[in-house]
Amino acid sequence: MKKCVWALALLLWMTGCATPAPNPSPSDDLRPARKAKNVILLIGDGMGLTQISAGLYSNNNKLELERFPVVGLHKSYAANSLITDSAAGATAFACGVKTYNGAIAVDTDTNSVRTILEEAEARGLATGLVATSTIVHATPASFIAHVKSRQMYEDIAAEFLQTEIDFFVGGGKKYFDRRETDDRNIYQELEAKGYVMSDYFQKDFDKVKIDATKNFGYLTADADPLPYRQGRKYLKPASEMAIEFLEEHDAADKGYFLMIEGAQIDWGGHANDSDYIITEMLDFNQVIGAVMDYAEKDGETLVIVTADHETGGYAINPGSRMGRIEAGFTSDYHTAAMIPVFAYGPGAELFAGIYENTAIHTKMRRALNFERNQ
Repeated sequence: MKKCVWALALLLWMTGCATPAPNPSPSDDLRPARKAKNVILLIGDGMGLTQISAGLYSNNNKLELERFPVVGLHKSYAANSLITDSAAGATAFACGVKTYNGAIAVDTDTNSVRTILEEAEARGLATGLVATSTIVHATPASFIAHVKSRQMYEDIAAEFLQTEIDFFVGGGKKYFDRRETDDRNIYQELEAKGYVMSDYFQKDFDKVKIDATKNFGYLTADADPLPYRQGRKYLKPASEMAIEFLEEHDAADKGYFLMIEGAQIDWGGHANDSDYIITEMLDFNQVIGAVMDYAEKDGETLVIVTADHETGGYAINPGSRMGRIEAGFTSDYHTAAMIPVFAYGPGAELFAGIYENTAIHTKMRRALNFERNQ
């Protein structure tokens, strides 16, 4: 009898520790009132509700997020942990699967899963990635590469040759042209494939001229780009250039998919540095405003703003006032808080409610009218 009791107790304990099973979203069976031609997904890495609030109260009580008519919440947990990391979180968005922390567009058995960027390419859409991290960092990598560990930066760089991504901007030049695991020069291989490549060493980003008939890549730093407060200024102009480029590059008029990441909001959370968070948040806010200005005029573009997770257990404490945040932190890592999702444009109504992070992938595909079995 005692053995049965212990066995039951062990089973209950294991069940309680398991990651919860995903629940269906209330909008899983909805179809958008209008099809989106383009999708722009903006990811503020580590951007929870408090990061948004701190940006708001540090910016005269205004953020561009207030322009969005639809707001939802997603559940950010990974397959193997209630606390996700950026790799598992971005893989959920890119591929629609829950996976383990550290996984880049692979499932829990390390099988590759097609990303929405790859599917867009296969369907003839133009595609782009812009990030304030290295371009091989977890979030952008999860849309274009398939590796078992996010630390495999050189493998991720090599996978840029496997997908016909049309436009990318981010750091990490050394993973392309001065590699430690082999003697390949991925930078030159991309040029040989027809890409117009440039980088911070050759010319400043604001002096770059684009030819929309050719694929384009620009590497903003040898490793990690600088924080905004130390002089990094390219996120808004690169995002605006990406939209202009992808519109012109879309010769078949099928539309485009673009992911833009404000990566260093997360880094401010890891550092427990409130000013770092706020300055990155406000840089990201400028990008959101530029994208919304475009989408309102265009009328065919779905804009989604969300985060992979919250970082730092960030709190706005007593003593704070408009323009001055007295911050507190519970962690120097990520937390399991649900994450806000903002949507505007054709298909935006799909993003209301509470749902799994994987549902963002499903909803983007549905808005683009991608059929499930392709």
